[in-house]
Amino acid sequence: MRFRPLRSAPAPVTDDGAVTDPPDRMRAMVVETPGDAEALRAASVPVPSPVMSELLVRVIAAGVNPIDAKTRGGRGVWGGVDHRPAVLGYDFSGVVVKSPYEAHPLAPGTPVFGMAPFPRSGGTYAEYTVVPSLSVARKPQALSHVEAAGVPLAALTAWGLVVETAHAHEGQRILIHAGSGGVGHFAVQFAAYFGAHVTATASGRNAAWLRELGAAVVIDYTTTRFDEVVAEVDVVIDLVGNVDGDTGTRSLRVLRPGGLYIVVPTGSWPGYAEAAAAVGARATSFKVTPDGGALATIARLLDSGSVQVYVDAVFDLSDVAAAHRRIEEGHTRGKLVLRVSDD
Repeated sequence: MRFRPLRSAPAPVTDDGAVTDPPDRMRAMVVETPGDAEALRAASVPVPSPVMSELLVRVIAAGVNPIDAKTRGGRGVWGGVDHRPAVLGYDFSGVVVKSPYEAHPLAPGTPVFGMAPFPRSGGTYAEYTVVPSLSVARKPQALSHVEAAGVPLAALTAWGLVVETAHAHEGQRILIHAGSGGVGHFAVQFAAYFGAHVTATASGRNAAWLRELGAAVVIDYTTTRFDEVVAEVDVVIDLVGNVDGDTGTRSLRVLRPGGLYIVVPTGSWPGYAEAAAAVGARATSFKVTPDGGALATIARLLDSGSVQVYVDAVFDLSDVAAAHRRIEEGHTRGKLVLRVSDD
């Protein structure tokens, strides 16, 4: 049997500037004790050191997510924080500084984006972060670092909900609550891309925008009860839970028999599975998985223009408390991003 020779690997996309060795210490925003947004403070902390298959990345921008604010307040994943002061943050876009070995496909100088393994290690509210190489992908060329930093956690969550759990397909009817948020605006786009009929709940100001993203129907939750105008949907993706207006309980009423209810904020409704079973529906929670392969697919969708990321506001790293207050207001369109360093 004859074998075809392997093709040469494409030349890596790298930054124009030379990669310099990192300093011993870096600027970071940290939390020592849970509290309000003012619990975040600036600090000088050691630059982390990568081991085995990890990358050291210089962070140019970092995303801000609701889980960050919950954790800062002592909820979220604070129970998993075993080192203080803690550097929060999952999302990042930046440039590889150190790779595991010389021929690694993500060589120093490569623009990348991904998720840090917080809380088991330091997060991304810092000038450098260490990440597993399997949690990273090349940054979409069509996006700036600020735009790319708004993608990983929200888009991977939406991908897992829509593609891997709901198995979105042509003709499927999907209801997405909080369609204009970070996860929601990606979920709407992924579901529409795969042919599903998408109904989203959002405030009236976001209705036209969500239709542009692919929603067939947008329900203004401030004026209309969704369970009075929607019925017989195949899947409900609930990014609200039962914390506000019994959204979860009412969602079960609009599912077809055997339909699927997916809830992300499980803390608001511990009894969701039993409630779903009582009405003949299936139910599951969901937790995001850092997945560089899925991120690479999402990057191709972003580069092709099939999917977009919307950045609502950009804050300097030192203004992270203001970003947390903003996200806790609960009316963010798309994502909030921190500018950590210069490109």
